[in-house]
Order: sequence, then C-alpha cells, then structure tokens
Amino acid sequence: MTMKAIDLRSDTVTRPTPEMRSVMVNAEVGDDVYGEDPTVNRLEAFAAEMLNKEAAIFVTSGTQSNLLALLAHCERGDEYIVGQQAHTYKYEGGGAAVLGSIQPQPLEYEADGSLDLARVEATIKPDDSHYARTRLLCLENTQAGKVLPLEYLKQARAFCNRTGLALHLDGARIFNAAVALDVPVSEISDQFDTVSVCMSKGLGAPVGSVLCGHRELIGKARRWRKVLGGGMRQAGMLAAAGLYALQNHVQRLKEDHENAHLLASELANVPHVKVEQGGARTNMVFVNVDADVSDRLNAYLADRDILIGGYGSKRLVTHLDVEKQDIHRFVREVSGFFAQAA
Repeated sequence: MTMKAIDLRSDTVTRPTPEMRSVMVNAEVGDDVYGEDPTVNRLEAFAAEMLNKEAAIFVTSGTQSNLLALLAHCERGDEYIVGQQAHTYKYEGGGAAVLGSIQPQPLEYEADGSLDLARVEATIKPDDSHYARTRLLCLENTQAGKVLPLEYLKQARAFCNRTGLALHLDGARIFNAAVALDVPVSEISDQFDTVSVCMSKGLGAPVGSVLCGHRELIGKARRWRKVLGGGMRQAGMLAAAGLYALQNHVQRLKEDHENAHLLASELANVPHVKVEQGGARTNMVFVNVDADVSDRLNAYLADRDILIGGYGSKRLVTHLDVEKQDIHRFVREVSGFFAQAA
C-alpha cells in the first residue's frame, strides 16, 4: 500500500479540500478590474468586517499585499522600519526598494519576535534633507511562529500615534496568532493602519491574500495593484476559496497548533535532534541536527515520501494536510534514521 506523502516544509503546501473545490467551481464571477466580480466583492467585504477595517483588496499573494501597503503608505525617498528577518525586508525580493524607491531600515528582533520600540525611536531620521523620511513601522505576527503579545501591539500603536508613523502588519498568519491568544482577530488588527492576511497558508486556500485598512489607503493600493499587473478579471473562483477559508478554516488552526506541540514533545525524545527553546510556536517547530547529517536526513525522509527543508536548522510546519498519525510516523522515521546512522 502506498504511504501518504507528508510535507512539513511549509503551510503553503496545503491543497484545497473537496468542499473548497466545490465552492470554487460554482462561484459567481464577473470582471474584478471593473469591480464587478460579486464573489471578490463579498470576500473583500467579509475580510474587512472580520478585521474591523473600512475596506479590503484581494491580491494574488502576501508579497504583493505587503508591497501594496508599502506603496500606499510611502512615497519615493521615504523609509520603513522593519525586522531584520521580516518577510517585507528579507524574503520579498526587495520590492519596496526596487519598485517603490522606499528605503528599508532593518533592526534585529527581540527574542519574542517584537521590535524594541526604544530602538525604533532612536532610528527615526531627523527632518533633514540628508536623510530618508521615516514614515512607516512594519511588524510581523506571527514572527517565526511567535505570537506578539497584545499589550506590545497596543504599545506600538501608542508609539506610532506619538511619533507620527503609520503602522503596518504583515499578518500572513494573523489568524494563528488570534487562535493562540483565543481572541477575535480584530483585537490584533485594531492596532494597525493596514493588515496583510494570507489565505494560502494555514487557512488552506490555493492562492491569494487580502490587504485591509482605511478606505483611502486601500484606494491607493488598488491603483498600485493595477500598475503592478495584479488586476484580475473573473477572479471569483479564487476569491471563493479565500472566502470559504475565512468562514470555515480559522478555528481548525488550533489542531495545527496541537499537532505542532505533539511534534515538539516527541522529537525532544529523539537522540541527535535538538528542539529549539520554547518547543512549538503556534504551527511551527524549529529543530537542529548536526550539519554533517542534515542533507542525508532530508534525502532519507524524501525516499519515504516525507518532505522537510533546511540544513542544520530546520523549520517543521503543521497544517490541515497533516494529521496526528503523520506526526507519529514522521518521528518514527527520524528515529530510524539516527538509529542506523549511529
């Protein structure tokens, strides 16, 4: 019997459920560039209401959503302050600089995934023609699976109000954060001017993100989406998947968190595998193995239809296609590898 493939590389590898495929096939569609796709319009209205924002725009990816936010907030020669390991700085092709002439000012994250607001303030440039104009602070939640505390988010909001900075959240996994904190997602999003939400990660849609915020900012983002070639026509079939995900897959994220905790606790008992401090971080587990066996472990697991990424340090991500029995099987295979390698 063929064993089920297990993919722990990311929560982006999820496949649409049969129910999601059904609503996609039957979605009502129109031309979204004209604002006439009823399913896209429903998704945008639903997302805006969930996040307690005036408006939302449906886009192809989290990368595009974050870029649109930066372009809406900043002009040429402006600057945004961001984490050194943040997606908006490190993993999105330098889009803000390349396409917006917006300068990033990266800072190291604190251990909990936050940015020290005192260091942020010290980084704000003086109002002087020698410097870029500091306009925006970008946070990420979750950050490497870590949930930013609500109290910190409120402090960041007050800080931005005092300093005149706008505040954007890369909330690709904001619903993981909300489920982990057991609060409505609006308690997080209320602190931000704009929030990017990815539906193709733990929520399980095949493609798409939404950017939510003030009506004027989303209007600017809509113009920039067109400039970037992101205007879609009969996009309702994609939007239907995102709408289904928001309506049906949010609370089930708790299962992913539970599976990640199970994974961390079981791997902690495997010789030669070191689970990083803190164990599971929402739906992520970070582990370390000796560099000289890392590639061999990846290949050994791949031969058994189990996919992981990374070299010495590895990020394992649970999602809706990973069940408890998959966790047990994965740990058995890892244990088997190190037993034969000893």
